[in-house]
Amino acid sequence: MNEQEFLAAYDPRAYPAVAVTVDVVALTIRDGALHLLLVRRGAPPYEGHWALPGGFVRPDEGLATGARRELAEETGLGGERLHRVHLEQLGSYGDPDRDPRMRIISVAHLAFAPDLPDPAAGSDAEDAVWLPVTALTSRQLAFDHGRIIADGLERARSKLEYTPLATRFLEPEFTVTELRAVYETVWGHPLHAGNFHRKVLSVPGFVESTGASTERGGARGGPRAKLYRAGDARLLHPALLRPAREETVR
Repeated sequence: MNEQEFLAAYDPRAYPAVAVTVDVVALTIRDGALHLLLVRRGAPPYEGHWALPGGFVRPDEGLATGARRELAEETGLGGERLHRVHLEQLGSYGDPDRDPRMRIISVAHLAFAPDLPDPAAGSDAEDAVWLPVTALTSRQLAFDHGRIIADGLERARSKLEYTPLATRFLEPEFTVTELRAVYETVWGHPLHAGNFHRKVLSVPGFVESTGASTERGGARGGPRAKLYRAGDARLLHPALLRPAREETVR
């Protein structure tokens, strides 16, 4: 039997049905705190529970396309603003009983960007909110989304150690103080300003000077701060380790 004959005779109904969904752990910084996008389910299963934005992958789209579509539906982002969002595949979640409807495998994605807009609940949701990650324990979560969220937060925190992705939480031009605020917010730990400034500028390709400065000095006066943009480095060497990990390395 050649391949054409095999495919003509192939019957997918001979195998158990499996569906594929995408879920998005979308993070942004609002009012100096790390926020996560959640939607309240408007229909069973888990009606009234909070969940990550997501849904079934359409037959004509890839996984990343489906994840961007779901994110756009919940945030109203589109066009160039949507493509500025950093999106990467986080992991696959396929425990047989993770969804009571049928065998459903979710391919979760991690997304983050600066100043994402207020969410608008999609057609299958009652509400959508940006929730501070410190308030997660106050919400009943659907499916295995608690596990996916925990994995997403750890991925974001670890990637800030060895990649320049912290710059994706910021506008194209930023100060080192604003960059430090991203690290402090995502890691949940204050950092020494002088040490952080020295480390950032010592990492080749992490940031590069724009040659410009802020229009005015800080809140307490003083000189105007220098403006930087993301450099061309894809990995940070040496890495910027979290304070707790620095202690273990020593």
